[in-house]
Amino acid sequence: MKLYHGEPNAASLTVMAALFEKGINAEFEAIDLCAGERHDLPITYGVEVLRSVEGEGPVLVNNGEAMADSVFIGCMLDESKGDATLLAGDAYRRWQIMVWCRHVIERVAPAASYIGNQAYLQDALKRMSDADFAALTAKIAAEDLRGRWEEVRQGDFTEERLAECRAKIVQMVDKIEAQLSGDWIFGDFSLADLETYSWLRGMLSLVPESFDGHDSVIAWMGRVQDRPSVAKALSLSVTGSPEKAWPVGPEINRWG
Repeated sequence: MKLYHGEPNAASLTVMAALFEKGINAEFEAIDLCAGERHDLPITYGVEVLRSVEGEGPVLVNNGEAMADSVFIGCMLDESKGDATLLAGDAYRRWQIMVWCRHVIERVAPAASYIGNQAYLQDALKRMSDADFAALTAKIAAEDLRGRWEEVRQGDFTEERLAECRAKIVQMVDKIEAQLSGDWIFGDFSLADLETYSWLRGMLSLVPESFDGHDSVIAWMGRVQDRPSVAKALSLSVTGSPEKAWPVGPEINRWG
């Protein structure tokens, strides 16, 4: 098993920490997702990777099969070794975790990516020559993903859309506050905690007002960060500032 991952932020952090949480041996190879290196891997690309709805996320190769999308990878890892820990509980609890993670995937992740791309990625892409950028995007099979790369480089961010995205982060923090049960979102540590934290960690500095007055959420984030699996994943950062690494992410849900 081999994981090609970006900085331990967002989707990459979820999968890295999930591997450590489960105690699964894997080879880790850091790649620069913000430079399009996911499209140059020595792997056989299937449609699941080429057209991943997660955007520029990590790729796990397991028995020759390339896999994408952090929540689905997390589910596979959880069932591949030992007792279930990332989807802890009965059938109803697992349903709750999946519904929660879907909310993160479809609403929070696109918003966080948009905010992160505007803050950190657009300037790096603008500094690229037209020829280099054209060479990068020519490797991207999915037309919608290629279009999002082009939009980021052009600085196609509107204040209205940024405000909508910030509002979604505020709503997510409120949602966590209301749901927290003891130390974790659903009582026991689960994929819901890991996926939510991974996308929100970078928002502490980019949308700090979201966390005002939410001491319990701040405390929860501290507990997730202190978890050995998460701490180990964060220690693998190449840049030392993983929260500033925001590759092009999921498409923003057009239906709100």
